[in-house]
Amino acid sequence: MKKNIPFVLFTILLLITACKKNTSVTPTESPTTVQNTGPFADSDIPYIVIDTKETSIENEPKVPAEMTIFVNEVESQKANIGIEFRGSTSFRLSNKKSYGIEIWDEAGNDIDASFFGFPEEEDWVLVGHVVNPERGVIFDRTLMYHHFGYELFRKMGQYSSRSKYVELEINGEYLGIYMFMEKLKRDKHRIDIKKLEPTDTDAESITGGYILKIDKTAGGNSNLNFPLEYFENNWDDDARYTPNISFRSQYDINRNFLDFSPYRQPYHSLQYLETYFLYEYPKAQNITDAQKEYIQTYVHDFETALLNDDFSSTTRTYTDYIDLSSFVDFFIINEICRNVDGYRLSTYMYKERGEKLKMGPIWDLNIGYDSGDRVPFDDWVINYNNFVQQDAWMIPFWWPRLMEDSMFKTAVKMRWQALRASELQTATLLKMVDDIAGDLQDNGAIQRNFNKWGSVDYTQSVNALKNYLESRTAWMDGEIGQF
Repeated sequence: MKKNIPFVLFTILLLITACKKNTSVTPTESPTTVQNTGPFADSDIPYIVIDTKETSIENEPKVPAEMTIFVNEVESQKANIGIEFRGSTSFRLSNKKSYGIEIWDEAGNDIDASFFGFPEEEDWVLVGHVVNPERGVIFDRTLMYHHFGYELFRKMGQYSSRSKYVELEINGEYLGIYMFMEKLKRDKHRIDIKKLEPTDTDAESITGGYILKIDKTAGGNSNLNFPLEYFENNWDDDARYTPNISFRSQYDINRNFLDFSPYRQPYHSLQYLETYFLYEYPKAQNITDAQKEYIQTYVHDFETALLNDDFSSTTRTYTDYIDLSSFVDFFIINEICRNVDGYRLSTYMYKERGEKLKMGPIWDLNIGYDSGDRVPFDDWVINYNNFVQQDAWMIPFWWPRLMEDSMFKTAVKMRWQALRASELQTATLLKMVDDIAGDLQDNGAIQRNFNKWGSVDYTQSVNALKNYLESRTAWMDGEIGQF
């Protein structure tokens, strides 16, 4: 559709070499006078056009494409990319797919690039809200659950994925509002930990950095040769844990030592008791046996200390293993967002060399807030196991155990009260929602999106989110005030 819209064409920097990650793509300056009369001429929301040149997008591997970014219908940036579908449950449920993209040079090598002022990197994601009109499925009618939570966590002083609202067109089809986001990975501007090489096995270097994740197992490279149709119903792949990609907690969700063998068939009758940790960095194919042994032992020692510490005394040993402040902030962000996937799925943690285990960044908030009704409005998400029976993914014992510790609760109380006097003031939260919603509406993006994906009462949805935030924070005030 952009071919017939007048615009001034910008050039991008020439790629210096074909070596991997050796250059970047940067837009030139925009002209000061341009005439545009198309439907997006008055929209400040970037419009992304992706053209795969008639090649079908697959779940794996990425296929080559060209990505062009327009602002007010003026081309501002262009890049060669590789694109694939991403997501597991969302991929199966939603007609509005999410995508992973890499920035490529002309030879197909990964290169770093900056978009929307974000730090240069090669890996990005385009996330759409889950919607399937035929099934009556729609997650997040406000289209801001992800963005709001990530912005809030960043205001708390933690790293979270930088994100930008865009509208997306792929191969001539308008797909609505998406979030253009940073993929979570090791990088000095993302999860900032030292690179861990296979040769890093001495006592100091083997201590980091690591990224672990509690999550489903879908999204790996084990099914590269399967047709796309396979991924539409591959539920077993969500729970296919193996010693190559993961390790299991020594304790079940009820704090008992696990006495049955790990890595059983997907959805076996005792799976709900297990917690698995996926190797996110180094990747499963790169991490060495010695590094696996180190990080497994570290997590196991932390869990044992957490269970064995006497909370009636003034001595704690579990804090020798974890950065307590990061656990406090992770608790607060998941609870304020009522993230019912939190703690048990899409849960990241990382360990820098010579430092303690930290929780975060936050990720995947699309069934939280006022729609997170698996847990009652007036209870903690960490009590998920009290309300959901034998889900394949339950809350690890860590969090209910931490809430038995007066030291942890005191740290939560001090942090919460400080945040409520600053970044988490009710008026600040409500203004954030109004500002996001106003921008999407004023630029016409909400109307265009729901013309494509079925109408909703957007004003009502936004008000429901604001009412939720007011009520939830007031409830948390009362509960935490008694800590």
